[in-house]
Amino acid sequence: MNDFFALIVSWVESTHIPDQVKDVDIVGLFSNPWFLVPFIFAVGYLLFKQSWKDLILIGIFIAVWWVSGTEYMDTLVVGDELQINKILPVLFGGAAVLGFIIYMFFGRSD
Repeated sequence: MNDFFALIVSWVESTHIPDQVKDVDIVGLFSNPWFLVPFIFAVGYLLFKQSWKDLILIGIFIAVWWVSGTEYMDTLVVGDELQINKILPVLFGGAAVLGFIIYMFFGRSD
């Protein structure tokens, strides 16, 4: 089983996807018509279909992406030490978002 996970980790490292995601220019992305037109079309379609769960998930994804690039996230690890007083709000915030997503999909009916 560890070989399977090691294979996945080595494949992700070989694709350089984490580096590519980290180096994305957000302002450039949201001003690029090749991204913006399909994104607006998809959001408009989801609004037309009243697919609120999908719209909320897109909003959560964009919010988590934005928060991960803030100065606060850059200061979570100083040197080789994890700052426990700064990581706890991130953990509780992530748990709250995960709890909300679980509630949204499994806790209530439409």
